[in-house]
Amino acid sequence: MNWNKNNNDNNPWGSGGNNNPWGSGGSGDGPNRRDFEDSIRKAKDRFGNFKFGGRRNFSIFIIVAILLWLATGFYRVEPDEQGVELLFGRWNGQTTEPGLHYFFPTPIGQTVTPKVEVIRKINVGFRSASDLGFGSNSNAERKVIEESLMLTGDQNIADVAFTVLFKIKDAGNFLFKLRNPELTVKDMSESVVREVVGQRDLQFLLTEGRQEVEQVVRNELQLVLDSYESGVLIQSVQLQSVDPPDQVIDAFDEVQRARQDKERLVNEANTYLNRIVPNARGEAAKLVEAATAYKEQVVKQAEGVAQNFIDVYNSYKDAKEVTKRRIYLETLREVLEGKNKIILEGVKFSLTIHKYIIIEIILGVAVWNNEK
Repeated sequence: MNWNKNNNDNNPWGSGGNNNPWGSGGSGDGPNRRDFEDSIRKAKDRFGNFKFGGRRNFSIFIIVAILLWLATGFYRVEPDEQGVELLFGRWNGQTTEPGLHYFFPTPIGQTVTPKVEVIRKINVGFRSASDLGFGSNSNAERKVIEESLMLTGDQNIADVAFTVLFKIKDAGNFLFKLRNPELTVKDMSESVVREVVGQRDLQFLLTEGRQEVEQVVRNELQLVLDSYESGVLIQSVQLQSVDPPDQVIDAFDEVQRARQDKERLVNEANTYLNRIVPNARGEAAKLVEAATAYKEQVVKQAEGVAQNFIDVYNSYKDAKEVTKRRIYLETLREVLEGKNKIILEGVKFSLTIHKYIIIEIILGVAVWNNEK
């Protein structure tokens, strides 16, 4: 290429044979050179006596720059954080604990230090004021029917709203194993709650089953998330509400009130039972004691009567006539004592027959008791 038509020495800077790029002439003192020297002088005034062209100073500059670049590899992990190291944007599979650490400098290496002690909250079945974008002092709340309606074990429908509290267990897994960890926790918790609710009756869920359901859901949800290597630690699952659907809640409240009335009446009956039974047992003990005493009395009397007959019978065997007359007279005395008596003549035979009949009856009884 021909830089200068008027010059045959292939000088691209103009005329002259000294290859001077700053102007024509052999002295090199043209106006362009003076402007350049003025620029150098001003730069020296600004940056001191540093000489851009010095090899030593340039080497120092390079060394300092390299050291500063290497220093970008240092990073600090706070007590409530975990460090995640990225090599060319890819996680190396390890997390670091709190303290000062070193990794490859930027941009070869990068570090992320998420907060792992912060408790995160996910609401399922409803949206709180913070979820809806209102202030923390607001009581605004909205149900999410497609999340809250669940089928129970007895084929009823329950409106269940709950909150899941969790924190990061492994920052690396939390950031890189799942595309959206919070959405995964929400979907998994809803699935586990539906499974647990579907195995229990509605009445159990409404009364004494809340704590059991919370514990079972927490344990099963943690197992599922661990199988996904989510890096999530479930702190608790809190059932905010378990109700029948709005369409039947009035009828269900009536059933609940009837059930409460039943329990109240049962408790009153048990109280009455506890009061009456001891009294009845005391009365029964008294009756048993009285019957026992009466039994002993009757037995003693019977034994005495029997012994009396035996004595009479023995006397009768020894002296039959005397005994007959004595028994006859004693019997007449017992029969006629305290009564008006009429004595008739001419009935001696009949009275004698009557006398012997009575004696035979008494002796027969005495003999029967003795043989027994």
